Amino acid sequence: MCLFCKIITGEIPSAKVYEDDETLAILDIAQTTKGHTLVMPKKHYANMLEMPEEEFKNLMAKAQLLANQIVRNMGANGINVLINTNETAGQTIPHVHVHLIPRYDENDGIQISFSENHLDLAEIASQINKN
Repeated sequence: MCLFCKIITGEIPSAKVYEDDETLAILDIAQTTKGHTLVMPKKHYANMLEMPEEEFKNLMAKAQLLANQIVRNMGANGINVLINTNETAGQTIPHVHVHLIPRYDENDGIQISFSENHLDLAEIASQINKN
């Protein structure tokens, strides 16, 4: 049984932020910023690519609800919503979860940067849209 499944069943304690029949949200034990929350389905899926569409929509609706609540109640100026999918993308626990990371200012310890690449966008779009 995965770590998050053990948290969901109560085998491992957690700081719950939200719970219903399908979803659990807990505070991340490694608080990247104050209020960093993980939103996960109670049903086990290794990652978002495995989830049925309706269940993924439900998970994201709960994430949006909680993101609004976190920004409003924690006094954040913004929020990063992040899903790591597979180890290469930084997923360390093989149970789909959404990170809600409140942002307070540009000096809150998080650095996300994008570098410009001069790639053939038409070719990439064509490759993505292959049947």
